[in-house]
Amino acid sequence: MRMYDVIAKKRDGKELTDEEICFFIKGYTDGTIPDYQASALAMAIYLNGMTERETATLTMAMAHSGDVLNLDRIEGIKVDKHSTGGVGDKTSLVLGPMVAALDVPVAKMSGRGLGHTGGTIDKLESFPGFVTGISEEQFFSNVNRIKIAIAGQTGNLAPADKKLYALRDVTATVENISLIASSIMSKKIAAGADVIVLDVKTGSGAFMKTPEKSLALAKEMVKIGCNVGKKTMAVVSNMDEPLGYAVGNALEVKEAIDTLNGEGPTDLLTLCIELGSHMIMGAGLTDDKAEAGKMLREVVDSKKALNKLAELVEAQGGDKNAVYNKELLPKASIIREFVAKHDGYVSHIECDEVGKAAMVLGGGRENKDSIIDLSVGIVLHKKVGDFVRKGENIATFHANDEDRLNASLKCFENAYVISDEVVHKDKLIQYIVTEEGVTNCE
Repeated sequence: MRMYDVIAKKRDGKELTDEEICFFIKGYTDGTIPDYQASALAMAIYLNGMTERETATLTMAMAHSGDVLNLDRIEGIKVDKHSTGGVGDKTSLVLGPMVAALDVPVAKMSGRGLGHTGGTIDKLESFPGFVTGISEEQFFSNVNRIKIAIAGQTGNLAPADKKLYALRDVTATVENISLIASSIMSKKIAAGADVIVLDVKTGSGAFMKTPEKSLALAKEMVKIGCNVGKKTMAVVSNMDEPLGYAVGNALEVKEAIDTLNGEGPTDLLTLCIELGSHMIMGAGLTDDKAEAGKMLREVVDSKKALNKLAELVEAQGGDKNAVYNKELLPKASIIREFVAKHDGYVSHIECDEVGKAAMVLGGGRENKDSIIDLSVGIVLHKKVGDFVRKGENIATFHANDEDRLNASLKCFENAYVISDEVVHKDKLIQYIVTEEGVTNCE
């Protein structure tokens, strides 16, 4: 088989066989197929698309290009959640303990963030002493004992995806639904969970900016998961404004703790209950969504979920007292307010600008070698639809460096649009996608 022939076939709009796709992934992973041929095929796929079967085959080939976690040593049905990323997205910190408090095993491998703020792993390191690089033995033991472990990605998960994504990033071939879906799902499948719940963001702070594109991605990923025998569903959720109010690692941890205390933002808890309901239904606890939501609210009201977070922190070497005393979490040395320039209603928040402002403070990575300052970030006080008076505080900045703070404040100036009229606020949960079809929640 020649790579030249595979490229020509897809260039001409024809369907690749399973053997041809596996030949490409194996050769590109081991280096026998060069970048220039891989980029030619990526562009041919970008222009001509892939069938459902081709996409599923590509996904599985990438998933099996390296280590595939075998979670059989963990008792019960293992569930996992994946978010396509957004600003202020701290759902895993709330959702994981809620689901685990119902004795559903949450065995989560998470990455570090590259962009606005850290990933779940970075955020958890806000707890003094928390260790994310635990052994496989401890990972399995913790999930069996306390029903939850969240660890940094170890080993060699989906190396073909890592290599192909880097190539797509510099060859203008990122934004193809089949390629995006197979990239995400290859990592999820390699991570070994039985049930996969996807949170696909849409809006100004999302990778996919429109509901139509986000829905198409959600449908594609659900099809892939179901085609390879994984119980998979997706929620399309609004990211036209940050989730919750806090943007920044330790600040988001504090907000997650508030939420588990029953005092957090409504949108964050609503999303966690939506995602969590599908996770526990997938695990077989109930087939009634209203009952699932009630069960999740009960573990918040009873503080079982909060205590489960403390167990997670302690099991991975952290100081669980920080769950009950937020003063033990990292704190910034400079606090500054950003005030409104005139009266009006918040009509729009440019999520990306809020995220960039947090990154400029030092809360995110500009490249993989950047060191994150866990204490810095922004706490918003106004969301879309809220009325604000001239001089009223819109956001509080937490910083450790005056130059970074001033640059961040300048970046933030474009984040809020204030108008004279009340605006319609889009629903948080927009679509639910399952194997059976799509539910429009608007």
